[in-house]
Amino acid sequence: MRVIRLSDHPGEQLQAVHQQRQTAEDQAVARREQALAQRRERVAAARAVRADARAKRRWLAWLRAVFAVWARQRRAPRRPVLYRALTDQEEILTAGMAGEQLVATGLGRAFGGEWVLLRGYRNRGGEIDHLLLGPRGLFAIEVKHRNATVYVDGDEWRFQKYDRFGNVVEQGRITDRGGRSPSRQVNDPADDLQRFLVRRGQQISIKRIVVLTHPRSRLGSCRNSTVSVATSMAAVLDLVNKSPSTMRSPQLAKLQELIVQDHRFHPGRGTSRERAR
Repeated sequence: MRVIRLSDHPGEQLQAVHQQRQTAEDQAVARREQALAQRRERVAAARAVRADARAKRRWLAWLRAVFAVWARQRRAPRRPVLYRALTDQEEILTAGMAGEQLVATGLGRAFGGEWVLLRGYRNRGGEIDHLLLGPRGLFAIEVKHRNATVYVDGDEWRFQKYDRFGNVVEQGRITDRGGRSPSRQVNDPADDLQRFLVRRGQQISIKRIVVLTHPRSRLGSCRNSTVSVATSMAAVLDLVNKSPSTMRSPQLAKLQELIVQDHRFHPGRGTSRERAR
């Protein structure tokens, strides 16, 4: 299987978070250094007053100056908090990237040279983690790496996380920053791409899959889902292999060309939803 990396949005996000953290830490260190310099100046000034009072035998003033020096020496600025481990956001992004790579590796092992995997396709509707294109069709794959039981009701996705005793310790909706569920995250850009391809003479229906890659991911109730949901690579491969093999090399080459062309039109412009945020 050939792999074409159109973009690396998760990697760019992780790099941006790294940079933000480093900038914040550098600023905190600089503020402390400035505070230490100001403290040294105040201590030196108090010592000068103490020395002057002693030289003039003004013992009450000298005693006050002794306490002033002592007080200024105690007012040391706190050390900034420097994160030696990953922050929560960095861990989430890193885990997500690992999940995407797991899917890419699994697909690469299963499919031969007539298949192509386009990673990081983007249009006005958003970004699709993987577009798998081959004789059995075009598949849009969204990857979610979440240690939880997932419940699906149409385009409403929720999760529950349990402890080892079976008690719910966390629950809520699964959405991106724009409030979209995983099914909408893949359907919105897939719908846009499908319309783009149809306008250019390619009568194709894009199949949509959300795959839960965390080893402890579970699928609870699933009703009226607008996408296929898989909890393993075996399930993803089964969904792909059930599709009939109807596409030939000329059409596959044309589809790849159009997908790359459409992606290149959109990066850097921002999706319509991102601009509205």
